[in-house]
Amino acid sequence: MSTTPLYSRLIEPRLAEALLDTPVVLLAGPRQAGKTTLVRQVAQQQGLRYLTMDDELTLLSAREDPVGMIRGLDRAVIDEIQRAPQLLLAIKKSVDEDRRPGRFLLTGSANLMALPTVADSLAGRMETLSLLPLSQSELESRTANWIDSAFAGQILKADQPAVGGDLVELVLRGGYPEAISRASSKRRVTWARQYIDAIIQRDVRDVAGIEKLDQLPRFLRALAQTAGQMCNYTQLGGQVGLDGKTVARYIGVFEQMYLLKRIDVWARNRLSRVVKTPKLQFLDSGLLSTLLDLTTEEVQQDRTRFGNVLETFVFSELLKHTTTADGDYRLMYYRDADKFEVDVVIENAAGNLVCIEVKAAATVKESDLRGLKKLASLAGAQFKMGVLLYDGTETMPLGNGIWAAPLSTLWGSR
Repeated sequence: MSTTPLYSRLIEPRLAEALLDTPVVLLAGPRQAGKTTLVRQVAQQQGLRYLTMDDELTLLSAREDPVGMIRGLDRAVIDEIQRAPQLLLAIKKSVDEDRRPGRFLLTGSANLMALPTVADSLAGRMETLSLLPLSQSELESRTANWIDSAFAGQILKADQPAVGGDLVELVLRGGYPEAISRASSKRRVTWARQYIDAIIQRDVRDVAGIEKLDQLPRFLRALAQTAGQMCNYTQLGGQVGLDGKTVARYIGVFEQMYLLKRIDVWARNRLSRVVKTPKLQFLDSGLLSTLLDLTTEEVQQDRTRFGNVLETFVFSELLKHTTTADGDYRLMYYRDADKFEVDVVIENAAGNLVCIEVKAAATVKESDLRGLKKLASLAGAQFKMGVLLYDGTETMPLGNGIWAAPLSTLWGSR
């Protein structure tokens, strides 16, 4: 049995709320992020039957007689449903005959919405919630939401800022419960390598039907080198012997597996966003540092490669905040022809912006603010706040709605 401690998940109240008024709720997110632990708790509390598609007999039944399986269920949790997508039509039929809320709680480790049949069959009947690996807020039992606070004009307080070596440790560790429970960085890296192999060997085959899996690990490692940067995928494909079309397909598959995400460029005119190059962000800084073979020892001697991994860490913390925030937010980035850049641009439903620049150093220079100042002038009244997150302890105003704040404010308190 795993000795991973149980953490309280910030999505839990959302899940309970959704089950009160929606027939089907899907909890989606990467494998090993804690979905099974959470839905088993809900099943126990609410008296739902628990089935998992990781069980071979259950999976066989689901594939051979989906309608029969669903007909025999009143209210149930079905774990890892991406392994038997044929159940979704049977669930639709069952729900159309009996619309009671909270009938089916599903989990999926692949983005089911990317499968065309699903989007059609459960539209209007299903709510999707995301469970990503643990956020620092969850690890510290903090409930304040950094993004909601920032849009309300407030930066959270970092009670005991993690700086220097402590911060490096958090970043290289990432958020997967199993990795966090390992005693040493060596054990964490072993876990992360096996995790990546298992996803490629098993889930990619399940969801994408890619037979030639031997190219995927090399390609994933090549992608890791470009994390947080704009990337010419055709050129990258050339390095590992793949054409542009295959590259686009593989990136789509990794996105479906919640290993990485494409981030769009913010542009004033929403229509002109589509023409710009997206950049790739990995969803877990621990997995990324494993793919890069980045160690604490290397970072202590030379922080060159740490910057991109730190940006990934910040991006994934913010992404986790979007899944539990009161507001509705999109994460983007900014870059223009004059090479002005902002690492993360958060846009709310009204088009207002909070912009974030990430810096791996403990000192802040005026040149670090170039991108934020440029974007502030471009966005005008839409620009609500610019924050330079750095490896220090003080929160300081830098004029024109721009602040410097410790990275640890991301899991701070009000």
